[in-house]
Amino acid sequence: MTTTREQAAEPEDLTRLFVERVNAGDVEGMVALYEPDAMIAFPPGARTIGHDAMREVFTQLVARPGRIEPQPLLPTVRNGDLAITSTRPPDNTAGWVQVVRRQPDGSWLRVLDTPEAPFGPAQP
Repeated sequence: MTTTREQAAEPEDLTRLFVERVNAGDVEGMVALYEPDAMIAFPPGARTIGHDAMREVFTQLVARPGRIEPQPLLPTVRNGDLAITSTRPPDNTAGWVQVVRRQPDGSWLRVLDTPEAPFGPAQP
């Protein structure tokens, strides 16, 4: 069975799609928002590179109780097929910043991601 998922038509779509997929527990859908050799600066102090490593981190993330709420988008900066997207959390601490790239089919994927969020082992 093939799963068809919405692709990001604009850089800003990636944030919404990521939140939707985290809350749905869709690890494969989360991974699909990144280029195969993309890097996430997460967990804090680490670098997670590539789909296999992301899958492990995202599996832990969706195992945590609760939902992730969307954060307000800050203005996107674009230069051709590259863009920088970012959000600000409600408490105005840290935030998320991503470098994204337009793909040959016109969709967008994350290349570099620097999330700032609480993370740790799932609580019983």
